[in-house]
Amino acid sequence: MKNHLTHPVFKIISKVAAQLDVESFVIGGFVRDIFLNRPSKDVDIVVLGNGPDFASAVAKELNVPLNIFKSFGTAMLKHQDLEVEFVGARKESYRIDSRKPIVEDGTLEDDQKRRDFTINAMAINLSKDNFGELLDPFNGMQHLRERILITPLNPGETFSDDPLRMMRAVRFATQLNFKISDDAVEAIKKNKNRIQIVSKERITDELNKIILSPIPSIGFNYLFDTGLLKEIFPLMSDLYGVKYINGKGHKDNFYHTLEVLDNICQTTDDLWLRWAAILHDIAKPATKRFEKNHGWTFHGHEDKGARMVPKIFADLKLPLNDKMKFVQKMVLLHLRPIVLAKEIVTDSAVRRLLFEAGEDIEALMQLCHADVTTKNEYKKKKYRSNFELVKQKIKDVEERDKLRNWQPPISGEDIMKAFNLKAGREVGVIKNQIREAILEGEIKNNREEAINLMRNLGKNLNLVMVNKIS
Repeated sequence: MKNHLTHPVFKIISKVAAQLDVESFVIGGFVRDIFLNRPSKDVDIVVLGNGPDFASAVAKELNVPLNIFKSFGTAMLKHQDLEVEFVGARKESYRIDSRKPIVEDGTLEDDQKRRDFTINAMAINLSKDNFGELLDPFNGMQHLRERILITPLNPGETFSDDPLRMMRAVRFATQLNFKISDDAVEAIKKNKNRIQIVSKERITDELNKIILSPIPSIGFNYLFDTGLLKEIFPLMSDLYGVKYINGKGHKDNFYHTLEVLDNICQTTDDLWLRWAAILHDIAKPATKRFEKNHGWTFHGHEDKGARMVPKIFADLKLPLNDKMKFVQKMVLLHLRPIVLAKEIVTDSAVRRLLFEAGEDIEALMQLCHADVTTKNEYKKKKYRSNFELVKQKIKDVEERDKLRNWQPPISGEDIMKAFNLKAGREVGVIKNQIREAILEGEIKNNREEAINLMRNLGKNLNLVMVNKIS
């Protein structure tokens, strides 16, 4: 193990431990990631003694600043590329209504027992005489080889004490492509309602890490199967299921959503585009209707879904800024390129799409490409071939008409000045008709042709140009 502790900070910690005659250990994720060959910049140090006092001595030796968090009994410093956190070994007990533990001084074994999973309970001794010795009381190494998540103690007690560990189980299973043990899965099912005592911010932080994993569907399947998804994000859980009337059914929108999400993860690491994949069909349960001569329909689900996005973001404590507006736009427009791919692509339709999507047109095309999940290979090939035609058409129209993030060549202020008008209906009518004429290709996207049209539209409204604009 010594070969994995070559960073100078470990030698300094060992030196200070010898000077103060205390034992210190590196524990948790850093140790786990050594065996998984994953880079790790976060180091947790457990001290058999006072963690912040020990950290102060290490910080002095390194000549670096130290942050002490008295309420948590921890301290943290940065040295070169590592972030090192110190805590005294402790044992914990919990009240039924809180995930904040009652903390007492403890042994290393007490500290290892309180860890969430056996693979995170392994420790490496940093003491001078036993430097590099692995301490693995719960067979974490074996469980790493078996790629399974097991709790050091009874999983029911582990998850009831700190319900966030249920989300962490799903997150680690997704990030590492591990299996959660059957006992742990059953314990999550029994304790799922305990997640309600955890803050939305902490839950969503874990959820985002699941979404940013290589194959997020692993995590969402666990969340759904254990009932956690119904607790934390019921609208997504409601996508599940297929209903039949007169022998006609629709696709399962939950599993379709997971397929779209996995698809888009192959082309982007953007969290918000991945959220757009999750939410693109979120309004289908609310808009689902059965039409006797047609079958199941979800008319208007893109519009209703877009209107649902702000509340979903607010409920999950996601940012209510341009990130939310981006997701909202993606949900609203996600059908548009698919419709174009099914039909003859007109310049007018492409202009309108460019006008509405603006700089997000490439992201929208990525989402729509991922949304093709038909099992019919002929249809899939046809749709995706048509998408390439749509993309080329977008490129051609964009180069010619310059409509991305387009602002009309005539503003409302121009119209008011030309006809000596105050803001009102006539101004809106003229402005909208100029925009429509450009989008339909009736006039070119330039100021000269827009002014000529404005003059004629004014005449139709019995308006006279009293001021010349150029």
